[in-house]
Amino acid sequence: MELRCAVQKYAWGKAGKSSLVAQLSQGNSTAPIVEDDPYAELWMGTHPSGPSVIKSSNEPLLNHLLSNVDSLGDEEKKVFGTDLPFLFKALSVAKALSIQAHPNKKHAEELFATRPDLYKDPNHKPEMVTAWLGPFEALCGFRPVADIKFFLQEIDELAAVVGKSACEALVKAESDSGEMQALRECFSALMNTSEESIASALKQFEQRIPSLSAEKKDALQCDLFTRIATDFPGDVGCWSVYFMNYVVLQEGESMFLGPNVPHAYIFGDCLECMACSDNVVRAGLTPKFKDIDTLCSMLDYQAGPVDRFRMQWSTVDEFCQTCSPPVPDFAMARLRLPASATVDKPYGLPVRSNASILLILQGHATSVETKEDLSFGQVLFLKAGQQLTVQVKGQQDLIVYQAFANV
Repeated sequence: MELRCAVQKYAWGKAGKSSLVAQLSQGNSTAPIVEDDPYAELWMGTHPSGPSVIKSSNEPLLNHLLSNVDSLGDEEKKVFGTDLPFLFKALSVAKALSIQAHPNKKHAEELFATRPDLYKDPNHKPEMVTAWLGPFEALCGFRPVADIKFFLQEIDELAAVVGKSACEALVKAESDSGEMQALRECFSALMNTSEESIASALKQFEQRIPSLSAEKKDALQCDLFTRIATDFPGDVGCWSVYFMNYVVLQEGESMFLGPNVPHAYIFGDCLECMACSDNVVRAGLTPKFKDIDTLCSMLDYQAGPVDRFRMQWSTVDEFCQTCSPPVPDFAMARLRLPASATVDKPYGLPVRSNASILLILQGHATSVETKEDLSFGQVLFLKAGQQLTVQVKGQQDLIVYQAFANV
């Protein structure tokens, strides 16, 4: 079944036809692209904030699942009931998203119960991001403590807003637990500093940057800092560059973000798969509500290199790979099928025991089962156990990403 999917026009999205999301939307919608509008996210799933509908009938996908429970796998129904446990997205990021983290399941239930105006559902939101169409930039997790100490020593303006006692506690910390506690104190102190003091310190540092040597600018990642500070003048989140790992994912590379991991996407296009939730706790780089106390109390303050978040894909056959994060809510597969591979016979995608959603990112093909054409931007729903066999058309490789429950 082909789906028509929701587009989210958040302010940080790429504008008009420059956005991958806008381009993809043309494959499953007739709505024209508005060149000045920011096309940020394409949602594929059943979340009520952006539900997909069956293209041929206009029936919401969730309604179809409720009346056709055999579309879901037995294990999937046993664990998650009669709804898809995942939300699949494409993102086009023109400027940084907020400094944010997502609560674990228990905390999400508490936030939803006490503040449903801010936290829209009771689910956790672990997520996996995969770069598409070139490098994808992000901040992710706390840097090694040695790096943070270096920045605090080299950037007086940052040390001033963090505060002398918090900085000294981090320098003196010796054990891992001591460093985590000191890092928590430093980050919380920064986030709770007055807006006036933050804005003043940012301005002072920005004015000092031109006088630094090229070597010092590189060491202090001034280009990255300046890019973010230009988009978010006076925002405390600009200082997060010096607390969080800066990562550049190349096309096809992935990372997994578990509960309470601080992160912010900065620029590029990506595919994201997550538990079916829209819960976000923000504390910087945003005009939206900043729930600083909640964020600082919930964060995972484990510090270290960004490689701990990277995910590896496993080979299924010469055309297909899978990636299974350490959660039951979702896993992903991807297919890169050259035209030459289906000259003699069509290719059958591995059959999944659970329902899945597929996004076609490149190429053209024909479905052997339905005789329908498949092309860029189309989104398909396959019920549990359903076979899809394809014959590639034209010279381009067929590239497909698929999301499904990891049970």
